Amino acid sequence: MRDERQTRPRRTRRGIIAGLVATLVLSLGGATGWALDRFVVRHVEIADVAAYEASQAASAEATDEATEGTARAAEVTDDSYTSDDTSISISQVTQGSGDDTVTYYVADVTIDDATQLRSAFADNQFGENITDLVSTIATDNDAVLAINGDYYGFRDSGIVIRNGVVYRDDPARTGLAIYTDGSMRVYDETATTADELLTDGVWQTLSFGPALVTGGEVVSGIDDVEIDTNVGNHSIQGEQPRTAIGIIDENHFVFVVVDGRETGYSRGVTMTELAGIMQGLGATEAYNLDGGGSSELWFNGEVVNQPSNGGERATSDILYIG
Repeated sequence: MRDERQTRPRRTRRGIIAGLVATLVLSLGGATGWALDRFVVRHVEIADVAAYEASQAASAEATDEATEGTARAAEVTDDSYTSDDTSISISQVTQGSGDDTVTYYVADVTIDDATQLRSAFADNQFGENITDLVSTIATDNDAVLAINGDYYGFRDSGIVIRNGVVYRDDPARTGLAIYTDGSMRVYDETATTADELLTDGVWQTLSFGPALVTGGEVVSGIDDVEIDTNVGNHSIQGEQPRTAIGIIDENHFVFVVVDGRETGYSRGVTMTELAGIMQGLGATEAYNLDGGGSSELWFNGEVVNQPSNGGERATSDILYIG
């Protein structure tokens, strides 16, 4: 596995850039100013996520449980991690040849408690257009394994529950719910509320899609799905780098990152092909996360895959095992 880590961006430099962008937004006005404000300028809604989660009684209790095992002895190799409560195995799969080559990476994860599957936001902040490298977010949170999340910060809709805490309740699409009992289900955001999901025991939600596999069967028509109607994210069709999460059994998850856009190494996959990969791995439920240049698998201090734009792309959130 190659170490593709990049030097962490300097906070002072990023602050200067953010200030310059804000000044540009104010000076431009009109459609250009709106677009920069909507998709570039940081809008911080919660400045200290860790403190916010700690203030929620249920979340604080779950956090104690989730981090209890982090000090236990673990056996770590280049492609595995084993402790008393966690088992992680990393593998690379290459199929096809020439222009039809597809390369993807699989993280097979078994945990004792679903609350060990955690989420973290860039810069420990919640809001729009707040981003950082997966490696940085993972390191900041003492992760062993991490994948990019749903890039919640690109949009202002969806149900966002992370680590048992509600951050956003604006139903918009087909979502994914991970429960404290170790199960995972695809659901219709518009048919429920965040509070109802919490009552039902939801620990994490992801809001991207589409659903890939439900009840062990590949979902039909997924190659024609449009996720959002906002600028820059209308469709996710064609052969692309992908990130997906699936569940095989209670507390037994599988993360898949497919590389793409590199002839002879990996062309990427269609959504139906991705669903087939997840089904072939035994996933009974599977869901597509943010892809393209964001697709990344990080393990034990290294970027495992080869992101399509030559290095890590900053994103708003990760899923991780600590």
